[in-house]
Amino acid sequence: MSTTSSDASRALWLLPFGVTLIAMFSLQLSNLGFSPLLPSIQADVGMSFTQLGFFTGIYGLLALLLSVPAGLTAKRFGEKRVLAAGLVGVAIGSVLLARAWSFESAVAFRGLTIFGYRFAFVSVLIAVAMTAPPQLRGRTMGVLGATSAMASVVGAPLGGALVGELGWRTAILGYAGMALFGAAVFFLFYRATAEPTSLPVEASPSDAAGRRSAFRSPVVWLLALVVGLGGFGQFTVTYFVPSVAASYGLDAAAAGLIISTGYIAAIVLNLVIGTLADRYDKLVVLGSIVAVLAVASASLAVHNEAVFRVGTAVVIGFGFSAANQLYGLAGSLMPRRETGNAMGIVSLGAGLFGYFGPQMLGILRDTTGSFSAGFYMVACADLLTLGLIVLLARLTRRSA
Repeated sequence: MSTTSSDASRALWLLPFGVTLIAMFSLQLSNLGFSPLLPSIQADVGMSFTQLGFFTGIYGLLALLLSVPAGLTAKRFGEKRVLAAGLVGVAIGSVLLARAWSFESAVAFRGLTIFGYRFAFVSVLIAVAMTAPPQLRGRTMGVLGATSAMASVVGAPLGGALVGELGWRTAILGYAGMALFGAAVFFLFYRATAEPTSLPVEASPSDAAGRRSAFRSPVVWLLALVVGLGGFGQFTVTYFVPSVAASYGLDAAAAGLIISTGYIAAIVLNLVIGTLADRYDKLVVLGSIVAVLAVASASLAVHNEAVFRVGTAVVIGFGFSAANQLYGLAGSLMPRRETGNAMGIVSLGAGLFGYFGPQMLGILRDTTGSFSAGFYMVACADLLTLGLIVLLARLTRRSA
């Protein structure tokens, strides 16, 4: 291929990939930058820690219910329309949440926000698979993860600062405006550019995954479980950082800074791990990351502010990077026509543990009076994830 045609090919996918990153940034700005607002919301509507666990964990419950329908919808109507509509739903839900007057209304409006978010998120994953060249899958997922992390780096401190100056209700309105901006840009400039006939990277021509539905692939279902457990700690810890930080006498702005430190680390780690995943065995890279996560999660039980800050950065940074690479692996294992279904199934795992994690951590906090038991629970989930990655490696190599 000549240099001219190579440059033209690169330009062909870079624009839609770029606007997908903008959509991801606007989507995650509120979702990942939301946590510094939680103590103020909790106090304003009178939530217990168990109720706070449900309020945050409803993300996972709805993700569990909506992930497969989101994949099917994107397959039927196209990821472009579904993602843009999902971002509009996020904006509407955010505006309503800013007017919540009770725990029940806050849960209802948060649920509407997550409804839009889940359809948009699954469509973002599909959009990356539909634009990025297969040989760059690890690195493009790393860039996507770095973009998500950047959204938190911006959103968390901004949310924490706005809480002190204007209140949490005003902060949420800003997130709603960004969601509408992302929807407009994506809808105007996105189009799929991936080769429709390319074979999955990890699959051999004899692999049944290349011919059958994602719903009948045991590897895809196992990957859903790995994604859920692998993102368990990062998701759960992020939402409870402000509450833990309060035990050290830190305010919402300080908690936002702690969270943003973790996501600054995630920006670098996503790019580095994405490159390693393209050059070496993806599952070996992921297994190494999960081993580090187990140690970091357990360290959060140590009541020391410095350990808490470092441990949180490691859990968020490495956990977020691992989750993005696992989603990229799902896109590699299935042909283009099954990408929507595969992403929907894999997102089920994130939904299951996205609900279970915050809910259990909240219950353990109310029961024991400490967050230590919850952090040990997260560490055990990391060890279980490591075992599942070993099993996944055996299954994929046996089919090769």
